[in-house]
Amino acid sequence: MNKLTFREKYSYGIGALGKDLAYAIVSTYLMVYFTDAVGLNPAFVGTLFLVARLWDAVNDPAMGMLVDNTRSKFGKFRPWIFIGTVLNALVIVFLFRKPDLEGLPLYAYFSIMYILWGMTYTIMDIPYWSMIPSLTSSKEEREQVAVIPRIFASTAWLIMGTFGLSIIKKLGNGNVVKGYSAFAVVIAVVFVIATIITCLNVKERVETPKNAEKVSFKQTLNIIRKNDQLVVFIGIVLGMNLIMQISGSMAIYYFTYVVGKESLFSVYQAFAGIAEISGLVLLPILTKKIGREDVFKFGSILPIAGFLLLFVAGIVAPQNALFIGMAGAILKLGSGFLLGSTTIMLADVVDYGEFKLGTRNESIVFSVQTLLVKGASAVAGWLVGVGLSLVGYVAGEAQSATTILGMRVIMIWIPIVCAVVMYAIYKSKYKINGKFHDEMLVELEKRKKVNDAI
Repeated sequence: MNKLTFREKYSYGIGALGKDLAYAIVSTYLMVYFTDAVGLNPAFVGTLFLVARLWDAVNDPAMGMLVDNTRSKFGKFRPWIFIGTVLNALVIVFLFRKPDLEGLPLYAYFSIMYILWGMTYTIMDIPYWSMIPSLTSSKEEREQVAVIPRIFASTAWLIMGTFGLSIIKKLGNGNVVKGYSAFAVVIAVVFVIATIITCLNVKERVETPKNAEKVSFKQTLNIIRKNDQLVVFIGIVLGMNLIMQISGSMAIYYFTYVVGKESLFSVYQAFAGIAEISGLVLLPILTKKIGREDVFKFGSILPIAGFLLLFVAGIVAPQNALFIGMAGAILKLGSGFLLGSTTIMLADVVDYGEFKLGTRNESIVFSVQTLLVKGASAVAGWLVGVGLSLVGYVAGEAQSATTILGMRVIMIWIPIVCAVVMYAIYKSKYKINGKFHDEMLVELEKRKKVNDAI
């Protein structure tokens, strides 16, 4: 099999830039848009985020099954990537557009739009990440390919976190609701253009056998249940996403009300974004030198160190930009290691499923990742929304000492606990490393040669 070209690798990565700009505007700003700009109740918003994800527990695996059963002249991934992008881009525009409604109808409108956002994002996201195992079967090349879209994705989060607020203010010209609406339109257009570049330049190489059986929904659930390393992976990625999603959802509130200087949110995000990209760039180099297991260990320790520095800085020098930037950089350097590592791990989990169960079900396996990302986002949104209500948060007002303490716990200490649990699961249960991994790949290659000979 010929190596992937530069054009293929980076056209695939550009898709992640558009995709994650679309996700980042929702993940970073939707809650504060709902609570502070539109005026929705924080506890309601948090509960909406959680309820919408309960539907995804059915919706996401079903979408994975649908993609895995797709047979078309354009492959099984690209048609869904394009369809999902167009639909999700339209929903984002309406999600950040405040209709002329009040009370219950306004709550109903945004509830429907948010649920539609989750469903349409699934249509695009699952087949996008599912393409990785089909692009190359080379272990080394897969490590490179997995990192490239993550770098583009982290760049999207860097742009959104660093410049998002200033762009919204400029586009709104004093009207924050108008600013969010205009920004959403820009993001939607970029999203569609980026996906078109991906779909035109990237094709599947490791094809699904023509005689492969189509998978039922019951079989889909069994594939997830019987792949023991996928179950372990679920625990790892849930922990990783809770770390980042809780702190990410809380950050703008933390810097606005606890630190008392909203502009430091952009400083924090700038340092964090650059560090995360650096972690992704360094990942293949470090993986070769010290191995995947040690890279993952560093990825687990660094966020804890970053959160602790943020806590100490909040006590000693709360508005010191250098301390805040350093905390964000240390935290997100670890995040870069984790993001790259888990993307590679998930591609390996697909191989493990073929090794153990005899079937390659990329989209079903990758649907779990999409479900986990959105599920963690929902839990984070619920925790932040309900947590803010419980600690007495009042939008636009100076907060009490009890409220500030509660906000610190949500921003710093809960993510630290998640990091400890995540690494404990990885260390004790994940086994697709080292000798076992190499032997698994050799066995799969033998099976492929036997099948080709038949």
